[in-house]
Amino acid sequence: MIMNRHQNDWYPSNISGGQVFPYMDHAVDAAYYFMRDNTSVVDSSNTNGRLLHPFDISGIRSDFPILQRRVNGKPLIWLDNGATTQKPQCVIDALREYYQEYNSNVHRGAHTLSKEATDAYECARRKVQMFLGASAIEEIIFVRGATEAINLVAQTYGSTNIRNGDEILLTMMEHHSNIVPWQMLQKEKGAVMKVIPINGRGEIMLDEYEKLLSSRTRVVAITHVSNVLGTINPIRKMIDMAHRYGARVLIDGAQAAPHLKVNVQDLDADFYVFSGHKAYGPTGIGVLYGKKGLLEQMPPWQKGGGMIKNVTFDGTTYNNLPDKFEAGTGSIADAVGLRAAIDYMQKVGMDRIEHYERSLTGYAMQALSMIPGVNIIGTAPDKISAISFVVDGVSPETVATRLDREGIAVRIGHHCAQPVLQRFNIKSTIRASLAMYNIREEIDMLANTLYKITKDY
Repeated sequence: MIMNRHQNDWYPSNISGGQVFPYMDHAVDAAYYFMRDNTSVVDSSNTNGRLLHPFDISGIRSDFPILQRRVNGKPLIWLDNGATTQKPQCVIDALREYYQEYNSNVHRGAHTLSKEATDAYECARRKVQMFLGASAIEEIIFVRGATEAINLVAQTYGSTNIRNGDEILLTMMEHHSNIVPWQMLQKEKGAVMKVIPINGRGEIMLDEYEKLLSSRTRVVAITHVSNVLGTINPIRKMIDMAHRYGARVLIDGAQAAPHLKVNVQDLDADFYVFSGHKAYGPTGIGVLYGKKGLLEQMPPWQKGGGMIKNVTFDGTTYNNLPDKFEAGTGSIADAVGLRAAIDYMQKVGMDRIEHYERSLTGYAMQALSMIPGVNIIGTAPDKISAISFVVDGVSPETVATRLDREGIAVRIGHHCAQPVLQRFNIKSTIRASLAMYNIREEIDMLANTLYKITKDY
């Protein structure tokens, strides 16, 4: 479904704040959208709009140095968080401290720096375990990102458990990283890939999903939150449905981990993956969670130092979890930075972040839907952060260039999710994606500029 200003009945009535869309008459100056007062978060589960707690948006924004930058003479408005989030000062400091104070390899040296680096690295693993609600620290594998994590599962669990005629289920809205590895495995093994359809609002069609499940289903791979549509999928229900058929479920949490509180035990996920750089952490670090029993049965993926117990020319004995899947030197500094990022998110509070961002997403959906000629792709009521749209008669490239002149950073293209765009008969969209440091006044600036663009064309 493509939404325009005549189709906004989805908009939740309990979002606080008035309709402040200034694009008709004036632009907003810098002082307006760098407010210094606190903003309260509304508990969307309470119909009375109970205030949960203060959300110190000015304090949060001051923690991100890059938000002080000017682009083309205008204050930066970073609405490309689905591609990567900006980093708080504490993450930058953690990286600097590692390289400046205790740079060393881990698990190998008897000297002080190695012990300090090892402690920091394993402390980061423990932090991720608590962040995801995993039952054991051995269930946390450090990888380069969600893409590598999915490839690891496909080439280990998939390669040993999927045979000719077995079935792999994916949703229509998957990122290419959660399509291509399974597609290659499908061809290698002679398996069958089935696609779970979505409706016009960008929601999983659960009745169709039920029809696709069978005793031949071996793996179901689902995005938690669509990077194009922003749809929050009902993954707990989908996991339960898959488990009834004996299938294993991998959840791509790259677009969920920075926005929603995740507990893999509550979800009963078999595998859950996310990338550090989309969760306020460094690039080059990501996480694979897997149930311990499954990880123990899976063969190693990459081979080399660190993942072995003993090597002779006659054979090799592999190491215990998690080392079995962490060959070579890992991204030690980046793991330390990820720990700092998780500390930061938890200090703010994942519940607070979710409530704030749901409110901000609703505000942005309302604002953009009121602009003639702006058509939103993906209007599921349960969505967060990502808003994709097209502008009648204006190419995404032209729109993005005009927005950039005003310091507004958005993403254009197929967003590494071409099948879902094909579902809506389009090749490219503009995507504005939100984070906890974005504010309504930035949405007003986006809407103001888009309105001007539509008037010019």
